[in-house]
Amino acid sequence: MTDNDITTTSPAATDTTDTSRTDARRVAIVTGGSRGIGNAVSRQLAADGFAVVVNYAGNVAAADETVISITADGGTAIAVQADVADESGVAALFDRAEQKFGGIDVVVNSAGRMALSPIADLDLQVLDELHRTNIRGTFVVAQQAARRLREGGSFVGFSTTVVATQFPEYGAYAASKGAVEAMTLILARELRGRDITVNAVAPGPTATALFLDGKTPEQIDTLANTPPLERLGTPADIANVVAFLAGPDGRWINGQVLRANGGMAA
Repeated sequence: MTDNDITTTSPAATDTTDTSRTDARRVAIVTGGSRGIGNAVSRQLAADGFAVVVNYAGNVAAADETVISITADGGTAIAVQADVADESGVAALFDRAEQKFGGIDVVVNSAGRMALSPIADLDLQVLDELHRTNIRGTFVVAQQAARRLREGGSFVGFSTTVVATQFPEYGAYAASKGAVEAMTLILARELRGRDITVNAVAPGPTATALFLDGKTPEQIDTLANTPPLERLGTPADIANVVAFLAGPDGRWINGQVLRANGGMAA
């Protein structure tokens, strides 16, 4: 139930800051960083003092708007286009971050796809596209993060609370996010000795355009009342969890999946 950018094709870059690295600020890459939860993560990390590389799929206007908003608030950001499942494009994305800012400290992989359908009815091409982004894309981004994150860095992936609630019609989506959860502890163990944390955030129902689209008011009310806190999450709620994991107070959290869902499911 996350609201993440749908990644498409072709690496490119939109840059609104100068090209010199003038300080030692920490640097974050946020995939799917121009919309929904990814947008909130980009803004929050920038507010926390990170230079942010806002990755986007195809919506250059949304990416530019995110960068302009961050810089207007005194932050530093650039937008770089890449398909997270394309290893060449992702390598170029990481190259750009290193060239621009001198290194990478945090990688947040919030790019993803969602497809809802009974298992019996799902078009297998849709399944392949979903898993290409959510599984292969996570793997490709995590691979580059494992190679390039500086000591003291963090990788944060995205799962979903539906892995726990197992609602009908979420079979393909939950399966793809189950793969993300499986990778999380394995990568944390593989990075032993490098002081790099690896975690995943699993949002519950979150009030984003993608979540709200196509749902009746009654359906939204039902989901909002399911958690004990009796409301939908907000993108800011999820961004705050990511910022905690990426910041100094989250350094002892490693190899975990945090279900940020208001108590909806364990």
